[in-house]
Amino acid sequence: MRMEPIAVDVKAGETYWWCRCGKSARQPFCDGSHKGTEFTPMKHQAGADARVWFCACKRTSTPPFCDGSHKKIAAPPTG
Repeated sequence: MRMEPIAVDVKAGETYWWCRCGKSARQPFCDGSHKGTEFTPMKHQAGADARVWFCACKRTSTPPFCDGSHKKIAAPPTG
């Protein structure tokens, strides 16, 4: 699972569905992979054209945006 935030150029008035389960192959957005789980995607309506950083670790306290929580997660062992 990717930990670093994902930069997205959003368009004013567009709706984006942020994946909360972490299973989507279209991160940071929902692809329906949550079906059968307790998770549901989070709706984000862009208020302006902007580059925003969507959370990829799913531990943010400011969903759907990154708050740096990924920096506190231990990296998985390699090898």
